[in-house]
Amino acid sequence: MQSTFTLLGRFLLFFLAFGVAFFSMRYWSFERISFLNLKPDEVFTDPFFRVSFYGHVIFGPLALMSGPFQFLPKFRTRNIKAHRFIGKIYIIACLIAGIAGLSAAQFTPGGSFTQLGFSLLAVSWLYTTSKAIFAVRKKEIALHQQWMIRSYALTLSAVTLRLYLLALQDGLGFTFIESYQIVGWLCWVPNMVVAEWWIRTRM
Repeated sequence: MQSTFTLLGRFLLFFLAFGVAFFSMRYWSFERISFLNLKPDEVFTDPFFRVSFYGHVIFGPLALMSGPFQFLPKFRTRNIKAHRFIGKIYIIACLIAGIAGLSAAQFTPGGSFTQLGFSLLAVSWLYTTSKAIFAVRKKEIALHQQWMIRSYALTLSAVTLRLYLLALQDGLGFTFIESYQIVGWLCWVPNMVVAEWWIRTRM
């Protein structure tokens, strides 16, 4: 039974990560679509915003898609070179997307409360990923794995953000701005709580 739940959990992880990643890739057209239609003209045409936004939506999906492979024990042990290569892709993608996300957070709708939430998410993402890098360089593998779990829990905020937005808007009738003010914190704080619980009880 436990192995069945583990298999289903991994399938769900891959399904959601790749699904949201591919969905986010629609912005790679560099056209003014979806979320970008909510931006005032002066923001959308701001070079700083455009570099920040596209840096985030280009490298963020790469982090989402490369992350799940790092949590397959058999894959790690049987494909060390592939594990390290994908790990490097993940780390580079996280660092670039995190820096870009921190910049883009300053243009987030919903006011300073929402901007603070997304800013702290970006800082936490950069911090946990950096700690994972330092740990593996010191050959502290167990510590590296713990920080990678925290890092990917924050990467998955891209998934939980969309799920919560859907629930708040379509399920509870909140407006987009009201929903965004909530998910600025809700999309990542519970993820970190779950990650800490997992580390303390399963590792």
